[in-house]
Amino acid sequence: MGRGGWIHPNHEGLAEYSLEDVGQHTDRDDRWIVIDRYVYDVTNWARKHPGGEKIISGYAGQDASEAWYAFHPNKPYVSKFMKSIVIGRVKEDRQHLISEQPSKETSLLEDFRKLRTVAETAGYFRPSPLFYVFQVAHILLLDGLGWWIMWTFGTGWMSYIAAVCSLTTAQIQAGWSQHDYGHLSVFASTRLNHYFQVFLLNFIKGASSDWWNFRHYNHHSKPNVLTKDPDITLAPLFLVGNAIAKEYGQNKQKYLPYVNQHKYFFFVLPPLLLPIYFNIEIPYFLIKRRRWQELFWMISFFVRWQFMFGSMLGFWGVFGLYLFVRFLESHWFVWATQMSHLPMYVDYDQKRDWVTTQVMASCNIEQSWFNDWWSGHLNFQIEHHLFPTMPRHNLAKVAPLVKSLCQKYNLEYTNKPLLTAFSDIVKSLKESGQMWHDSYNS
Repeated sequence: MGRGGWIHPNHEGLAEYSLEDVGQHTDRDDRWIVIDRYVYDVTNWARKHPGGEKIISGYAGQDASEAWYAFHPNKPYVSKFMKSIVIGRVKEDRQHLISEQPSKETSLLEDFRKLRTVAETAGYFRPSPLFYVFQVAHILLLDGLGWWIMWTFGTGWMSYIAAVCSLTTAQIQAGWSQHDYGHLSVFASTRLNHYFQVFLLNFIKGASSDWWNFRHYNHHSKPNVLTKDPDITLAPLFLVGNAIAKEYGQNKQKYLPYVNQHKYFFFVLPPLLLPIYFNIEIPYFLIKRRRWQELFWMISFFVRWQFMFGSMLGFWGVFGLYLFVRFLESHWFVWATQMSHLPMYVDYDQKRDWVTTQVMASCNIEQSWFNDWWSGHLNFQIEHHLFPTMPRHNLAKVAPLVKSLCQKYNLEYTNKPLLTAFSDIVKSLKESGQMWHDSYNS
């Protein structure tokens, strides 16, 4: 019997491999991973993986045990698909233990697993139905309020701005809420989680659940890892972290004045990410992969808005309303999502253990009812990254346990005021821009 209630495969007759052996299998046509000291050939399975091929590719040749446990709430069900791809075991001798890390890191993982068991026993992975009913209800209320304001008071500038504020808040809160369903945090049924995610993200927001899952799962799998985390893969527009800044500088690459990237950031990423970039990337993603059903539900959002506002604003007026709402939402989204990662440690894959990787790449924002609501509980980013399937209203409960674990192993547990977190985004861009400048001119 394995951790989390799933049954390990029968190990009789299985070949034995060292982690050096596994580490040789990292190519697209030859990919192995380790889960609980069992070796799996995921070369063909990766293409069928519901979470996407890239997330498995990110762990090719590595131990993916903690990532596997973090992403799969229904472990007995998932393990059924793994029986046919197990090919061996990791050697038992002390030179080839599962992590091949110093004993301190091995102990860290053991203590983390104990912490997870404590959290499971305490019920921290159980969602509150009332919490999620309230979340969906207040999103629909704000969405309807935006329409009611225009319908009742007309489209004068005061009523228009009031409606826009209500619609923008509904959109960003729908984004935070769908995030929970995307992480399978609400229902025991994966299908039910997916249906609600499609409703909130495609129909209410006009985006795509498949697209979001692809990007977000890869972000969680290897946060702040260059070439593997899409959220910080911003080059050549921005150089995030000193590693890529130094690399660009040494290679004499100058596509933009990176020494000033902390200045042009205000005019590029916050105002343009959602209304421009995502509106190009999402349809491209869906059409390229022929996700026609996803595209249908995304288009239904635009039909819904034409039906709601078309008689008051006309076709192009609705289009303008949509872009204005996206423009405002984009500012909210960028500052809320980047404050917990962009200023943190960024580098190429150093193959660190799960806990160290997540903690080094994340920081928390001080708790308050406003910060919780405004960020969709993303102010508990460390806990969310360690336990991505934990319902967000329980992240504050597990935070003291996580902080104690970090203190025991001298991992920096960063918790900032909201405004400090904002300023750190700009400071980090300035620092990496200066690193590029110094390397470029040396």
